[in-house]
Parts: sequence; C-alpha cells; structure tokens
Amino acid sequence: MPNAMIETRIRGRIEPFLDPIGRWLARLGITPMFLTVTGLVLAIVGAVLVAQAAVLAGGLVFLAGSALDGLDGTVARVTGTASRRGALIDSLADRVGETAMWGAIAFWLSDTPRLVMACIFCLAGALLTSYLRAKAEAVGADGSGGFIGRGERVVLMAVGLIFGIMEPVLWVLVAGVWLTVAQRFRVIWQRIED
Repeated sequence: MPNAMIETRIRGRIEPFLDPIGRWLARLGITPMFLTVTGLVLAIVGAVLVAQAAVLAGGLVFLAGSALDGLDGTVARVTGTASRRGALIDSLADRVGETAMWGAIAFWLSDTPRLVMACIFCLAGALLTSYLRAKAEAVGADGSGGFIGRGERVVLMAVGLIFGIMEPVLWVLVAGVWLTVAQRFRVIWQRIED
C-alpha cells in the first residue's frame, strides 16, 4: 500500500533536523506532554477563530499548533521518554484538534450546504482512517499507510484556510481520505487471518 508522503517520505528526511530541535526543547525543560497539550490548545483556538470568520488567523494558529504537536514525539524519542500512555494522549489530542477544526470550518461554511457535507465527509473519513489503523494493530496487522495521512490533511486544511481556497481543497480531501479508507480496509482485510 502506498504510504502518505509526510508519514514516510518527508518525516524520514527531516528527522535528522528535528532531533537537534527536540534536544534543545528538552534542555529548556519542555516535555512531550507540554507540546501535546499546547498543540491541542492552539488547534482549538484556531478552530474558534475560523468559526468566527477570522480564517487566515485561524489557519495560521492551527498550523502552528500542529507543528508543535509534531515535535512531541521527537522530544520523547531523543529523551528516551516515549511511552504507550504518551502515544495514547497524543492520538487523542490529534483527533480532538482535527474534529474541532472540521466543526469550525463547517460552521464557517454553513451558508453552503454542499461544503458542510464535504466537511462531514472529511471528518468521517479522517476518523475512519485512524480507526482502521487502531483496529489493525489490535489484531496484529499493520494498518499504516494510505494515500493521505493526518499530516497531509493538516497541511491541506491550513493551505485552504490561509490562501482562501477552501472549496477545492475540501474536494481534494474528500477524495483523498476516502481513498485512504478504502486502501487501508483492503490491505487490512488481506492481512487478517480468520
């Protein structure tokens, strides 16, 4: 199954640059939990701004929060403090932040029912993508990969908001997340043994 670009291609290439940042943050006393919680708070603040039609500011704040949240794993790795509980909290924070933003975008676009439905389809596909990965791991299969992961969703969402091109981005995301759901389901189905 093809893997999301940020998940495999980009992340692997930028990790050597992220590790020094992670060590610097750790020396400042910044913990992975602090980064996770701060990233979530910023995602929610970004969502509130978007809901109030401050779309550019909301997109920038959401992107900043997502960038901070992306460093929590780096800090945990370089300090040797990675844990399953930390991963659980990080995963929950990711889902809450993304759900808040999809709700805010739907509220902002509430005058256009087709775009509200597109937001609902994006949110449902994003949640199912995460669910399929978790379900696969629960039965001992690899549920990662797919056409578009959380990193791509966050970047595209922020681009749509910041550059005022949310409608075309929404349709790209609808297609991308549901293609990913189908890809993950097919691969997991093949890997599961009855």
